[in-house]
Amino acid sequence: MATKTGLSDQEYLQRYAERLPNSVSQAKWISSPDEHADHDGQTLATRSHEVIEQWAADRDAAPVTVTTEHEGRPDVLRFDFPGSPGGRQLDDPNWDRWFDAFDARELVMVFQENLSNGSRSNFFIFNNPHRSEG
Repeated sequence: MATKTGLSDQEYLQRYAERLPNSVSQAKWISSPDEHADHDGQTLATRSHEVIEQWAADRDAAPVTVTTEHEGRPDVLRFDFPGSPGGRQLDDPNWDRWFDAFDARELVMVFQENLSNGSRSNFFIFNNPHRSEG
């Protein structure tokens, strides 16, 4: 499945294999909300908007950004989970604006559905293949 950037997951992995950590290439890639981990604790990866929105919705998490801007885009993408401590000033962009920044940076979300003990996991990170480029 290709995202707005036009690359399928396979093409993305081939293009950026040298720039992404092993956790990304070794993860099970998920391209549909109907796909799931094969076992608890499994590392998953996705660029699918639908998968990310469903993962967040399952955790009552909202898309947020740190208020600083870089080239007119949100500087840091995050999720706000219920009961999470405050801290930095966060903006609540709509999903479209959040995904515009996600796609422009060609990010991939690495995440878990459940911990190895079976409880729900909120673990996620975003990997950026361009991070090392000035």
